[in-house]
Amino acid sequence: MSKIIALANQKGGVGKTTSSINLAASLAVLEYRTLLVDADPQANSTSGIGFDPRNIKNSIYECIINDIDPLDAIIKTDTPNLDLLPAHIDLVGAEIEMINLDNREYKMKAVLDSVSDKYDFIIIDCSPSLGLITINALTAANSVIIPVQCEYFALEGLGKLLNTIKIVQSRLNTGLAIEGILLTMYDVRLRLSNQVVEEVRTHFEDMVFDTIIQRNTRLSEAPSFGVSVIMHDATCKGAINYLNLAREIVRKNGLVKNELTATTETV
Repeated sequence: MSKIIALANQKGGVGKTTSSINLAASLAVLEYRTLLVDADPQANSTSGIGFDPRNIKNSIYECIINDIDPLDAIIKTDTPNLDLLPAHIDLVGAEIEMINLDNREYKMKAVLDSVSDKYDFIIIDCSPSLGLITINALTAANSVIIPVQCEYFALEGLGKLLNTIKIVQSRLNTGLAIEGILLTMYDVRLRLSNQVVEEVRTHFEDMVFDTIIQRNTRLSEAPSFGVSVIMHDATCKGAINYLNLAREIVRKNGLVKNELTATTETV
């Protein structure tokens, strides 16, 4: 069985898709069979990993609404060990179409459970909302990563998200855990970034990952080339940060397969 991790935050621009793509790619590079699930109608994870959403025939939408076998929708990426369950614009209408379905909150869980034995990790990129698709992702997941940007208003809306997670835990998925809060867009030169790090760590203590994702030009460039940052420039800060995050998650879950040796860089 795979470990299913959703990346969720209803606040946009926090590095959710960037983190989904690059965490999934980093786990794959560390030789863990990984599936990246694009559960966002904007389909940025799909395009960011090198596929045109307009050319996608079967996607997460067809799996949820039309009961398509996910194996007919999953596509291999150029990164070894990394597959993609893509999205396209039709996912926008999925929430309305799901309203009258039985067990509507469990549709994604049924899809992912059917392929979970084929992967070590399944990473879900959620949409920037707390709608039915995101609820589906949280219901399907074992844990959730919450990206928080090191900028002004960083904690805005976080209480609402944590409340939604509590509701899902109590009503839909009692096994859902918070994998951790991930600090993103950190700029070592800015006092504000350091203040946000201090504030978040004071508030949430052990819930915050040790790894911090730094602002990095290569990290910003990678999606325009349709690749993860590790395929774009494996030596840049962004790639090192996400590899360190992947190692931290692997160790936290007791899933270390071999000695994970590579450059470690701390902020």
